[in-house]
Amino acid sequence: QTIRWHIELQPWASATPSLNYEASRFLKYISTSQISCEHMNLNSLKGYSETSKKPWSICLDERFSLIHRIRSKQCRLYSLGLGNDDNQFELSMANSGCEVHRFDPSIKSAHIQEGRHLWYHRLSIDWRDPNPAIAAHKLHSNTKKLGTVLNEFGHQKIDVLKADVESAEWKILENLILEDVVEQIGQLVFEVHIHWPGFEVSGNDSTVVRYWYSLLRELELKDFRLFHTYKDLSKPQMFLKKEAFNASSCYTLSWVNTRWK
Repeated sequence: QTIRWHIELQPWASATPSLNYEASRFLKYISTSQISCEHMNLNSLKGYSETSKKPWSICLDERFSLIHRIRSKQCRLYSLGLGNDDNQFELSMANSGCEVHRFDPSIKSAHIQEGRHLWYHRLSIDWRDPNPAIAAHKLHSNTKKLGTVLNEFGHQKIDVLKADVESAEWKILENLILEDVVEQIGQLVFEVHIHWPGFEVSGNDSTVVRYWYSLLRELELKDFRLFHTYKDLSKPQMFLKKEAFNASSCYTLSWVNTRWK
């Protein structure tokens, strides 16, 4: 198997590169559900009152595997975060019997188990593994790619990957696609930030938006379908540092891997 170093970029949205065309194509894409999902939160399971500050929507329709794996207590959630104290979604997934792993570099100990189903790990999930030569530099010593963590933990599959990583999501998503790790994931719930290009994403504005769009099209090619979009109106309404296109700086997007039945 040949290693891919770059994702395939989609053709430009117009005959000549134009931010207006790229932005409207991208925003339309992230605002349009590709598949319908009728049961999207844990309230549909008995005895839950969901009080999450954000709608981390997962698809619990019978035709997908997640609801069956929750019922049989076989589901696994990985949650990637950066010092965020809102863990209501993780707690409710753990309470429903899922094995929950929360990765956050701000956690005080290397590994903490809370209750039967919830683990906290002082790890930053990133798009690169640390170089052993500089592992002594504390900054990167607890940074790992998701594929590396899956191998180390002996996990073949993740039913839900939730990520709120403050603009590292584009490069993490690219890494998951390039290394085919995304195929080991049943559902993705990602907060995406579009007020700036994101960590290590370069190029002019229209190039950046074309890259974002191309990444999401790669998910579609791998049989992921977008079923829910939450536009966060509490955040600044910014698109690449401009008040433009009626865009929020932050969206939460949920996909289901339709290969996982």
